[in-house]
Amino acid sequence: MRQLYHFWLSPFSRKVRLVLAEKKLDFELTAEPVWERRDDFLLLNPAGEVPVLREEDGTVLCDSSVICEYLDEVYEDEPKLFGSDPKERAEIRRLVAWFDGKFNREVTDHLLGEKLLKRFFSTGTPDTKVLRAGRTNGAYHMDYIGWLFERRNWLAGDHLTMADLAAAAQVSVIDYMGDINWSKHPRAKDWYMRIKSRPAMRDILADRQASFPPSSHYAELDFE
Repeated sequence: MRQLYHFWLSPFSRKVRLVLAEKKLDFELTAEPVWERRDDFLLLNPAGEVPVLREEDGTVLCDSSVICEYLDEVYEDEPKLFGSDPKERAEIRRLVAWFDGKFNREVTDHLLGEKLLKRFFSTGTPDTKVLRAGRTNGAYHMDYIGWLFERRNWLAGDHLTMADLAAAAQVSVIDYMGDINWSKHPRAKDWYMRIKSRPAMRDILADRQASFPPSSHYAELDFE
């Protein structure tokens, strides 16, 4: 069976998990403590980063963008997550780059980095200024999600695409930590409730870490 090396709160690992689930592809999860820099894992990915996907034929794929495009090309059954024409693909890729890059850099890195990763890497205590910046930036991004969803059926157009999965991967991490005030972002909440109810989200909503529990509403489909 294919194997996904992941970290449970890595948005990029979550993005690949969502693609695999939407494609209905069986896989096993292997939690990878990247901070240990295991030799066996470095042989799979010299960058020492998750996610890494090992296919059933032994093919090893690294980097979430590479993995997701590979899966969409090789497993062509619906849904086609990167669209069917050049204009649609351009908009999907623009939004994927937004969430993988801008959202992750301005929001997730600040909040996850300060709240959790500093603990794992033993690099100090959370910086309240960085946390405040992450939450402020997050509000702007949630407004943008709401703006997109007001004008489209899904974030990139009429149907679910990779843009929605990339966004859901980031948002689910922030929501796990309880850093979204949903009452201020009703349209973004409508979008998230919609994607949260998809079967592909079930395993992600079941994620738990005893030493770092989720927000009280994390797994609820109807939430405040």
